[in-house]
Amino acid sequence: MIWDWNYTLEILPLMAEASLVTLQATLMGFSLAAVLGLIWAVINLLEIPVLYLAVRVWLEFIRTTPLLIQLFVMYYFLPLAGIVIPAMMCGVLTLGMHYSTYCAEVYRSGFSQVDRGQWEAAKAINLNTSQTLKRIILPQAIPPIILPLGNYLVTMFKETPVLLAITVIELVATARIIGNDTFRYTEPMTLAGVFFLILSLISAKSIRILNRKMGLPGQKEF
Repeated sequence: MIWDWNYTLEILPLMAEASLVTLQATLMGFSLAAVLGLIWAVINLLEIPVLYLAVRVWLEFIRTTPLLIQLFVMYYFLPLAGIVIPAMMCGVLTLGMHYSTYCAEVYRSGFSQVDRGQWEAAKAINLNTSQTLKRIILPQAIPPIILPLGNYLVTMFKETPVLLAITVIELVATARIIGNDTFRYTEPMTLAGVFFLILSLISAKSIRILNRKMGLPGQKEF
């Protein structure tokens, strides 16, 4: 028998529980990526001395090295220096750090759409840099980039299986464990794919709803 429905229903609760781990890792990792990405983008925008060069080097280094290598360094090499991070937290930090470099570019594209003359106008009314960013620049820069940021959220869902390399038991890891125990891989791997599809579709739909509420008038969805 290629497909066993009784077996599928038996392992379904385990796969559903594992999907929560995947969801948690993705949402926490993306939240960190969004915040760090904004920080990198603001430093680059303001061209803060020393920090600007350091951030540029850091972003290029992270973007040009594989995520899996970064995971290994965080989880296996840092303990050699006395820094021990739990597997789940290590995965979240690495995902967030890695994707923050791409989110920074998305934020940069949003900032570039705001007329530089508005900075001068803000100075003319005695707004400091923090007030200018908060009240004038960010409200205009964020709405157009909601969809591009959402694309990275969906991509991060599909990247979470790499966390099994540092013993995080997410969807794919759970499917492998079940398959190894029962010597049946078709059902658990298929369920893993279905759960990934469902989570990705829900995320994409949520991003589109948020885009409609915050997006610019006339902005089209793709």
